[in-house]
Amino acid sequence: MKAVTEQGRIWRLAMGHVWQKGMRWFHGGPLFRLLPSPSVPDRLVIAPQDLRTADETNAADIYGGRFLFSGHLVETRGQSPFLTEGAHPDWYRSLHGFEWLRDLRATSSQISRQNARVLADDWITHCGRWDRVAWQPPVVTRRMLSWLSHSPFLLEESDRDFYTRFLRSLARHQRYLRRTINDTQDGVERLQAALAIAAASVCLSGQSRFTRQALRRLDYELARQILPDGGHVSRNPRALVEILADLLPVRQVFLAQGLEMTDTVIQSVDRMMPMLRFFRHHDGALAHFNGMGSTPNDLVATIMAYDDARGAAPLNVPHTGYQRLIGNQSVMIMDTGLPPRDAVSGSAHAGCLSFEFSSGLNRIIVNCGVSERSSDAWRKVSRSTPAHSTATLEDTSSCRFLAVWPFSRWLGAPVVAGPKTVPVERQQDEAGTRVTASHDGYLSAFGTIHCRDVRLAGDGSVLDGIDSFPQTKPNKVGDQFAIRFHLHPLIKASVLRGGTAVLLVCPDGEAWEFDSPGQELALEDSIYLSDVYGHRKTMQMVIYGRIASSPAVVWQFRRTAVANTERRPLNRVRAEALETPELPLETPDEHEETGIDLTSQAASGSDEVSPP
Repeated sequence: MKAVTEQGRIWRLAMGHVWQKGMRWFHGGPLFRLLPSPSVPDRLVIAPQDLRTADETNAADIYGGRFLFSGHLVETRGQSPFLTEGAHPDWYRSLHGFEWLRDLRATSSQISRQNARVLADDWITHCGRWDRVAWQPPVVTRRMLSWLSHSPFLLEESDRDFYTRFLRSLARHQRYLRRTINDTQDGVERLQAALAIAAASVCLSGQSRFTRQALRRLDYELARQILPDGGHVSRNPRALVEILADLLPVRQVFLAQGLEMTDTVIQSVDRMMPMLRFFRHHDGALAHFNGMGSTPNDLVATIMAYDDARGAAPLNVPHTGYQRLIGNQSVMIMDTGLPPRDAVSGSAHAGCLSFEFSSGLNRIIVNCGVSERSSDAWRKVSRSTPAHSTATLEDTSSCRFLAVWPFSRWLGAPVVAGPKTVPVERQQDEAGTRVTASHDGYLSAFGTIHCRDVRLAGDGSVLDGIDSFPQTKPNKVGDQFAIRFHLHPLIKASVLRGGTAVLLVCPDGEAWEFDSPGQELALEDSIYLSDVYGHRKTMQMVIYGRIASSPAVVWQFRRTAVANTERRPLNRVRAEALETPELPLETPDEHEETGIDLTSQAASGSDEVSPP
């Protein structure tokens, strides 16, 4: 029965992909290229602000013909970058997205302006009608928003001929997105396309007839994708950052033009801002759940500056499926939600009941997060249950991802099976906060439910937990479990009392003790994928056991020493991040000799779905 259900989901996804691709070909393919050029707007009325941070050091490289995008360097040697062949697909998407314009603009030099104008004109000449990568909907969206945001930089002192061709190309972008928005990938990609269309309808003169329609489509996508508690349907904290970074400037240009924003836009922003605070630790980093990697702190800080209410973060977000426990300066964030729906689950993780824990500026327990390096192997590792601070059974993940060729080539790796019910109870009093949750992701394979009961003391000095594994179908085979607690790279761990406890020392001198009475406790190598400096070696505490002998496991974090802020100030703490050695870029299998055991479930093929 399970195989039939999974095969049905695969076929449904495959048919939806074929239909979407066919309609995109019909609306934006050869027929679109044969359409006459749209009427040219007279002028650009206003330009939205670009909230993302620029790096002006890239401007000199671009001027010298060295294009470093998405971790890949290409030297053009005088040739147009848009005629380059053989580069990585991510490099092409970054090149044609033109987000690097902000780096050229940051120099405020005439040379950079001329260089940017030449490159934009070069793109219009070589790719203005069609290009396999340049006219992918998400690339068109990013290029359109980049061109609109940096149009004052591009058009200042330009001749009339370039001005006209630039505006004609923008109008063509707008028409393409209007025709293909229904055929784009659901989720953030489609919402950003709606934002680009809305921005163009206000920024380009003579497009006011499309404004009302653009706002209706934007309202529709926001109402469909932003949940009542402010989370995104993908359950990815990064989605909130990306959406707000584009939505806030679009809202500003509407207001600057005297156009009233809809209630849906206003309410969506008001809900997303507190949700962004929900995922933040005290050091400003966002928790690593469901596709969130390293935090763009500068961008998040800029976005938060637009929060007029500056209200406290919510504690219980049942629609998005997370819980936040606070005790003084201690924060615990726990995943208590179901996997997102199929169409937006391409980056979802098998991390149900995983948590992150921090004390003040010290992040102590983390999930491995997402690698910034484009590698299918690392992406698979980061999504697996062992890469999260939660329990695994028989080294398998609680979710199953599509991994059958050729379906995975067309569809990516969405979740095709996972927990169906995640009941949650929350109790709060003067003594602290208690959350009890369970999931049935292992029920069909092992006849077992994973239950996690955690309590954070009111003063934040003690975090107690119980992981239990009630068996509803004892005839199922396999009962070996591993409960993992991944440590942040800056945490120094040492074994105490003959291996029955672990001492955790933070960079500022704060110390915590972890123990689990009567259990087999191991301190092993792990890897932290979301560090801004690259993959970093770290440690993980693992409790091994069998359900038959240990159906419930008790564990505790207890603070034993407070922070010594005078001895180790904050700037010293941040500087020590540079001292942690960066791991070489290698495939996950090469970590076997170091004891890093995050991919055993991938190697066993337990997450693969048999072909229909």
